[in-house]
Parts: sequence; structure tokens; C-alpha cells
Amino acid sequence: MPEKKLKVKLISYPKDPLRTITAAIRQCYSSDGASKIVKRLNKAQSRKLIAQVISSGHTSTIEHATFTFAIEGVSRAMTHQLVRHRIASYSQQSQRYVTEKNLDYVIPPQVKGNKEALAEFKKAVKAAHSSYKKLVSLGLLAEDARFLLPNAAETKIVVTMNARALYNFFQERLCIRAQWEIRALAAQMHQLVMKVAPEVFKYAGPTCETEAICWQGKRHCGKKINRKKQKVDVRSRV
Repeated sequence: MPEKKLKVKLISYPKDPLRTITAAIRQCYSSDGASKIVKRLNKAQSRKLIAQVISSGHTSTIEHATFTFAIEGVSRAMTHQLVRHRIASYSQQSQRYVTEKNLDYVIPPQVKGNKEALAEFKKAVKAAHSSYKKLVSLGLLAEDARFLLPNAAETKIVVTMNARALYNFFQERLCIRAQWEIRALAAQMHQLVMKVAPEVFKYAGPTCETEAICWQGKRHCGKKINRKKQKVDVRSRV
């Protein structure tokens, strides 16, 4: 039962997200069709327009750019959080049809840092897996035996989100107060989309960084920010 580590790959994305989004923006204000609009676009205009719609909050047009990620080495506990982001498509490894013959699992850093806790953690995972295999050997279906498997069980999932949904995801999950595993996932996903669409995602992140405001109330992380500062005008950074 080996420990698994987070692995994220961007397996599908628009060939030219800047062009796609700009065509959608222009379509809202043009009598011409998008097929004509795209012929007269340039990158400088695209960057400016995308910055303007993000700054204004009218971001429906960035939904036309979608990104698909292949994610491995994450726990079931994490994916239960992930699927709360409803504007997305998910295809997850099934515990009904994929028998956990060798249970891979994820260990929280806090557990790793405590020898006694780590030993107890591994013992519990091993016991759960042993009971799972016993039920399967007795003829029970994997879909019933899986009730014994822990949240630590490793899973794989394919996730597709549009750029607007990703903005929300990064806002919530790159926050320091986000749970450690989903925050690590968000960080890797952000790095990947920045490589292929930097003009689109350069303004994404927690609101303490993008708008100089924190919505956590008494549960804030303690980071000092200028709470009187208004939302950042991203157009000044184009």
C-alpha cells in the first residue's frame, strides 16, 4: 500500500484562448459575426479587452475557454471538496468497478510529522484495507466492500473547467485558509494554465491579492492587507 503523491497534467486547452475569448467579447458589441471578427483581432487589443472584462466583473465571455486536467495522487477527502465547484465536468475513478487490490493512499503532512500519529495512521489504513479484501473474498460486491475504505484512499479524476469557473476555484482554493491538499492542487493547476494562457489567468488568485480584501472575517489568516483599498483595476497592469 504505497503512499501516492499529487500529479496534475493539462491534457486539453484552447489552441488560442486569447483569440477565442476576444471574439466572444467583440461579438457582444458588433453587428458582424464572430467568424469575421476573429480576422481583424490583434494580441494587444485582446489583452486590453480581457483585462477590461475581468476588471469590470462581466466575465461570462471568458467561459468560452475550457481547460481539462488529469489529476492523480489525491485523496477521496480532497475530491469531495473539489466537486463542490459545480460549474465543471468530472469523471472520477470508480470504486465500484475498480477493485482496490492494492490500496494507495495519501498521508497528511501533519501526520507525517508525528511518528506516533504516522504509525497509527498506517495501522488504521492497513486494517481497513484488510477488512475490505476479506469482504470481497467472501463474495461481496466491491461497491459494498468500499464502505470500509478510508478518505485517505487515493483516487484519479479528470476535471474540465472554463476560465470563469477556474477564477472562482483559484479565488477560493489558493487562499491560505484552504485545506492543504486542495490548495496544492489549485497551485499546480494555476501554474499549468499560466503557461498556456497567461493573459487570461494573470489576475486570478485569492481576493487578498487581487482585490485587497478578505472575506474570511474572524477566520482570516492574519495576513496584513489594506482593507480600505478598492478592487484592483487590472487595466493598469496590461
